[in-house]
Amino acid sequence: MRILYVASEAVPFAKTGGLADVVGALPKYVKQHGHEAVVIIPKYRRVKARKSGFLSLTIPMGAGLKFCSICEPETLTESRSFLVDYPDYFDRDDLYRVSNQDYPDNAERFAFFSLAAIEFAKRASLAPDVIHCNDWQSALVPVYLKTLYRDDPFFHKTKTLLTIHNLAFQGVFPRTVLSRISLPDSLFNAEQMEFYGNLNFLKGGILFADKISTVSQKYSQEIRTKEFGCGLEGVLLKRAQDLCGILNGVDYSEWDPLTDRWLASNYSANNLEGKKACKIDLLREFHLQDSLTRPLIGIISRLADQKGFDLLHEVGDAIVQEGASLVVLGTGEEKYCQFFLELQRKYPLYVGARIIYDERLAHKIEGGADIFLMPSRFEPCGLNQIYSLKYGTVPLVRATGGLDDTIVDYSQSLEGNGFKFTNYVSEELLLSVRRALQVYRNPDSWKALMKNRMGLDF
Repeated sequence: MRILYVASEAVPFAKTGGLADVVGALPKYVKQHGHEAVVIIPKYRRVKARKSGFLSLTIPMGAGLKFCSICEPETLTESRSFLVDYPDYFDRDDLYRVSNQDYPDNAERFAFFSLAAIEFAKRASLAPDVIHCNDWQSALVPVYLKTLYRDDPFFHKTKTLLTIHNLAFQGVFPRTVLSRISLPDSLFNAEQMEFYGNLNFLKGGILFADKISTVSQKYSQEIRTKEFGCGLEGVLLKRAQDLCGILNGVDYSEWDPLTDRWLASNYSANNLEGKKACKIDLLREFHLQDSLTRPLIGIISRLADQKGFDLLHEVGDAIVQEGASLVVLGTGEEKYCQFFLELQRKYPLYVGARIIYDERLAHKIEGGADIFLMPSRFEPCGLNQIYSLKYGTVPLVRATGGLDDTIVDYSQSLEGNGFKFTNYVSEELLLSVRRALQVYRNPDSWKALMKNRMGLDF
């Protein structure tokens, strides 16, 4: 079977979140099962390509034509990867936004990308059995295949799968973009792509894709409710027979403390001594007090409301005063960036914040922290709690989405692998932190908890 993966980002080329990890890893493992896997993403400024173009394409956009090239990346991957090279749209500092504002032409950028992916498959004679689309940025692929390419025999056997990695991001634009992205105005109705007076790319993908998946079983159920459906719960209920949740997996060739090149010392469940060296290394990286006895909480996240930082804002001081240290890595909303920087100023020996994303530091935090904190309001899957299990870094999470699917509360079962709280209130978060710290102060219990699920393979 030939599968074409169409996504706006993929490791090792471009990354803003977990989508890139999944698209970077999944094709590799699909290939190992005997299938042909091909990945296509935009050629952003940060992505290095080989000098010679693989193909030149003509893309119908609105009333005109645009010309782009398809090239191959300098970095080789196990699956074949291709880049859509159109500098007017993709030669920019960031993937989606600048100064916390979305690029105003994002509709045209990713409509163009979706069309280019389709044209690439056709021109390269790579007739796909399945086109696997991801989030709103490639959600128009199923729409185009069933409208613009409806009568094209090249795609008659092609099926489409749309994976929703985060329903909160839908690609909502003014109706006027329809005429600029080669879609008929007839699609603008409540039964198709209209969404409260605007055009919704993700809604179109949900309605036109042959199958839909989400990144955890719990999230596939949650998004059919008003609380988590982000206005699309009715559409998702309509497609319930074609919707399923498949938990994200992990590329353990990249995330394994026994082989991780970023760690100060490698270790495993059979020999945890190296984790102590990793903790000291992490404390020194953030210029915090060297202490193996004081529990160290790690956070790697987009700093946003979704991730539960409004709760942490209320109890951050109390957590430090309970005797924990905290390291934070991430970028996002200014109010949370300032919150963590202020917490660092108040407790310079115990709190370290880096308002950046750095892959090296992400690995060091997984290796050196004792506890990994994810108090999310909602979480489609989450990957860091799964990485943390492998690194013996005990997850503390809110019971939602993939966090609920992957973490078993220690107090409920001695087979537990972390700590969970259910209600989205800061008092429950603080109580869970206290429970974790209480177990941490019993070294034998903590070591057993660390090792409990280090051998799991997600």
